[in-house]
Amino acid sequence: MIGAVINSAGIVAGGVCALAIKKPVPNRFQLAAKMALGVYTVWFGLQLTWRSLNGSVAQVLKQLCIVMLAMALGKLAGRMLRLQKFSNAIGQHATRSLAAEVKEKRFSDGFLLATALFCAGPLAILASVQEGLNGFSPLFLVKAGTDGLATLAFCATFGWGALVSAIPVLAFQGCLIRCVQALEPMLHNQPWPLIDSINATDGLLIFCVALIVLEVKKVRVAEYLPSLILAPLLMRWLW
Repeated sequence: MIGAVINSAGIVAGGVCALAIKKPVPNRFQLAAKMALGVYTVWFGLQLTWRSLNGSVAQVLKQLCIVMLAMALGKLAGRMLRLQKFSNAIGQHATRSLAAEVKEKRFSDGFLLATALFCAGPLAILASVQEGLNGFSPLFLVKAGTDGLATLAFCATFGWGALVSAIPVLAFQGCLIRCVQALEPMLHNQPWPLIDSINATDGLLIFCVALIVLEVKKVRVAEYLPSLILAPLLMRWLW
């Protein structure tokens, strides 16, 4: 739960800064912050995948093939469920809302918009899964930074309602972490590397998120989220 608390603290900090400064954040500061967060996310994602592939060379290659198969099938499942369209719709609505002229700042507008955006993003699920399996996830530091920057913009447009989104974000991610923690003993006490398969898949998806943050490539990460469920199932059947 530490990561979820840090994430919520980042949202609160961003909101407090926006209400205190009452000025737009310079673009150069936002770009520098995004670059730092993106580079750290690349390192974290690749390191997580590398540490999760172990054993002989043949075993590592077999684990990697299973992870890639899980991601391919997960993408098909995610496309059928239209996960990316759902995620994109929330992001596009947020962009339109920020660009539009707001005649009246209503608490509900900023609150609902920020809550939906912070909870529906793939990073919320990836970081929660990581923390549920392995304890505190540093990935939440990245999410706290990105959500904090977004809250700066939301509070400047909609007022303090966006700041309160820290509460449902904490509840949502805390619930995900607890659910994964409840499943962790069943995954751990198996002769197959089930947890390693989830971590390896999680690491590759985190790397894909970094490509988006750095604006290198727009990867449809939300479509790959079912692969986190398929990876241990395929590992169990094919190992």
